[in-house]
Amino acid sequence: MGSIYGDWLKEQREAAGLTQQQLADMAVMTRSHIAHIEAGRRVPSKEDARRLDRALNTGNVLSSFLPQDDDTSIAEYFERVRVLEQQVVVIREFALAYVPGILQTKRYARAVLGAAFPPVSDEECDRRVVTRLERAKILDDPVTPVVWALLDETVLRRPIGGADVMAEQLMHVVRLAETGRIRVHVLPFAVGHHPLMQNMLTLMDFEDQPPLAYSEGDRMGKLHDSPSVVRELEGRYALALSDALPLEESLALLRVTARDYGHHD
Repeated sequence: MGSIYGDWLKEQREAAGLTQQQLADMAVMTRSHIAHIEAGRRVPSKEDARRLDRALNTGNVLSSFLPQDDDTSIAEYFERVRVLEQQVVVIREFALAYVPGILQTKRYARAVLGAAFPPVSDEECDRRVVTRLERAKILDDPVTPVVWALLDETVLRRPIGGADVMAEQLMHVVRLAETGRIRVHVLPFAVGHHPLMQNMLTLMDFEDQPPLAYSEGDRMGKLHDSPSVVRELEGRYALALSDALPLEESLALLRVTARDYGHHD
């Protein structure tokens, strides 16, 4: 999202002589949520926008001119998600085809990003790999955010980058789980159809903001802030997780698969 909407909100708040906290109290929101909207890091929900209009006596301007998701490219969407990743306290990932970005090794990330079509230059691929590895730095903190990774078995079986790259990648996930930094569960083929089969999904929880969800498929991505939609996606995640292998069985499968790719302890 650009900053035009947030800038206008800030102008109206200051013209009304209100601090962010005062506006937050009047609109039944948190001060940090107001700050993120003004900085262009968040889009308010329709209900948030209506409360802001009432608090600032701006008619229905903030409600009517919410940034439109349908005109936003997947790259622009994910830029918002990348910023939000730095603020989460709990992040739950479902991966349908690839290891989640924050868990990817350098070689695996290069294999994924280098397979783009239309092709990209080596320089552009390098830039994208660096950006992806920068995202993974949220795991440098030993506690926050809490990370759950739910992996469709397809993620393990498709040899992205070749056997050696896959073995390294799977053992990287295993080590993160063995140290307790993440939890990982594999959704095996034997489950058959499950409620997350169509898209990858990221669920994000924050300390003092409403939860969000991000779903992504082929050439489409969407950041969801509607409470009803987020609850539905959380429910789908919970159902899929209930059919997944327990942690130790998932780690055992990851280790065996890594050995099949040629990894040796």
